[in-house]
Amino acid sequence: MAYSYEELAEIRHYLHQHPELSGQEYQTTAFLREKLEDLGIRVLDSGLKTGLIAEIGEGRPVVALRADIDALPILEQTNLPYQSQNPGVMHACGHDFHQTSLLGAAALLKEKEDQLEGTIRLIFQPAEEISEGASAVLATGLLDDVEGIIGFHNIPQLKAGKLAINSGAMMAGVEKFKVSVTGVSSHAARPDLGVDTVTAVTTMVQNLQLLISRTVSPFEAAVLSITHLDVGSTWNVLPKSGYFEGTIRSFNPKVQRDLKERFISIINHLAESLGVDVDFEWGVTPPVTYNDAALTKVVWEHSQGIADVIVAEPSTAGEDFAFYQERIPGVFAFVGSNGAPDAPDLHHDHMTIDDAAFEVSVPYYVENAQALLRYFKK
Repeated sequence: MAYSYEELAEIRHYLHQHPELSGQEYQTTAFLREKLEDLGIRVLDSGLKTGLIAEIGEGRPVVALRADIDALPILEQTNLPYQSQNPGVMHACGHDFHQTSLLGAAALLKEKEDQLEGTIRLIFQPAEEISEGASAVLATGLLDDVEGIIGFHNIPQLKAGKLAINSGAMMAGVEKFKVSVTGVSSHAARPDLGVDTVTAVTTMVQNLQLLISRTVSPFEAAVLSITHLDVGSTWNVLPKSGYFEGTIRSFNPKVQRDLKERFISIINHLAESLGVDVDFEWGVTPPVTYNDAALTKVVWEHSQGIADVIVAEPSTAGEDFAFYQERIPGVFAFVGSNGAPDAPDLHHDHMTIDDAAFEVSVPYYVENAQALLRYFKK
C-alpha cells in the first residue's frame, strides 16, 4: 500500500532522529529492509555491509533509482521536535529525505508492478559522504545490466515544488590533495646548514595560485583552494617537514585531469629546485557528475507535470553518483527543499527540509522510472 505524504513525513522524521555515519548505517539498513519487505518488494543479496539493493518488476530493460542514506558528523542545532537523538551526528545533507522519497516511490511502483515494462532496481546507498558507497554498490555486480540510472539531491535554496536539471555537468569533479614536504632541520640562525621547508611550502602554495589563472581557459570553470598548511612549531628552528592540503574542482573531465597533472608537475619541479622531497596523497573523491543528454531530455519532458522545472546551475560540490555515470548513462537532478531567503545550506547545523518537497521527489522517481523503461524498450 502506498504511503501518504503525511506518512512519509513521519518516516523521514524518524530517520532524522536516528542518523548514522558513513559505513555505520546498520539501524537505517534494517529499518529500510523491514519497510521494503512489508511492501512485498524483493531485497537482493548484495553482500553490502550497510545499505541495500531491491527490485520491482522483471525482465529487460533495467533502470535504477538511487538514494543515499548516511549522515554527517555534525551536532544538530535546529531544536526540531524530531532533532537527532545521536549527539554529534545529523542528517545535515538531507539524506533522510532522499531515502524516504525512494521508499515512497518504491511503494507506488510496487502497486504498478504489473504495468511496468521491465525491472526497476532500487539503490539505498551507504557512505556517500566519504565517496565510497557508489563504488561498493557497483562492485556487487547488481548494476551490470542497468541501462540507465537517476538520482537527485535536495537544494535548500530552491523552494519545494521546483526541480532543476540540465544536461552535461551538474556537479564538480573533486580532487582532495595533501602534499607532504621534507627538508633538513636547522637552527634558524644557520639556515645554510639545513633545507628550508617553510620556504618550500610557501613557495609551492604561492606558485599554485597561477594554476587556474594561467592554464585554464577563461571559458571553463575551475577552482583550486589550499585550505590548510602546517609547518614548524617554534620561532627559532627551521623544521624538517610540513604539509599543505586542499581541493581542485572543475566541471570538465579533461580539465580536471590536466589540472591534476600540472599540479603534480609544478610541485615536483619546485621540490627539485629547492632541494626538498615531496609525497602526494590523493583522497577518494568523485569525478564530474555529468548528465547524459538523451536521458536528460526524457526526464525533463516527463517532469513537467510534477514540478516547476528549471535549468540547473551546476554546483561546485561533489557527488559520488558520478561513479555510476562513469559506467551507466544517468541523470541527476536538484529538488527544492526549502527556499526561505535565509535557509541554511547543506552541511549546516541548522539545515531543515520542508516536507512539502515530497510532492516532487516521489513522483520524480516514479514518473521517470517508467519513462526510462519505455525509452529503453524501443
